Amino acid sequence: MAKLIINETNCKGCEMCVNACPKQLLKLSDHINGKGYHPVMMTDEAACIGCKSCAIMCPDVCITVDR
Repeated sequence: MAKLIINETNCKGCEMCVNACPKQLLKLSDHINGKGYHPVMMTDEAACIGCKSCAIMCPDVCITVDR
């Protein structure tokens, strides 16, 4: 099973990772980070296939996929 590590402090909520996820497991969270953005969050970690599409698309390198 893959584990997604999201750096919420640096995430600017651009949604590029949300659009890249083939399983549609990412969404913007309800809370706001220190920069004033809604960071991305995983909705179902058990369903993640570890494809790393989200990490590849993130322009700020806020996502790491650990297997």
